Amino acid sequence: MSIDRETFENASEDELEGLSVPDQVLGFLAANDDRAFKAREIASQIELDEGAVSTALSRLKDRELVEHKATYWAVTDDEDRLDGYSGYERATALFNEQLGEEDKEAWRAHSPDERHPSLEDES
Repeated sequence: MSIDRETFENASEDELEGLSVPDQVLGFLAANDDRAFKAREIASQIELDEGAVSTALSRLKDRELVEHKATYWAVTDDEDRLDGYSGYERATALFNEQLGEEDKEAWRAHSPDERHPSLEDES
């Protein structure tokens, strides 16, 4: 991703270091945890090379942080596993800064009262 010249000149090295490709990919998938994406879609959304995104996805899969089915990728639903990954915290902070923090109460206020049909078999 590119940055403007003023940011380049005024930001510290640490601020510019930013997130690794796996952290950016995981952050994107975590921010969109209700969907699964093809690698090229992820690459397009976070403005990175598809090859770099594919490599990152494979590494994240090895760590069991993402799930892969056919050509689609999604973040794991294992929150303990995500919480244990240091990059997740950095990515979450970055996306919260860019997009604003989630308001869980607002989500609850707009969520349906009944369970999703896919959860009916789980008891």
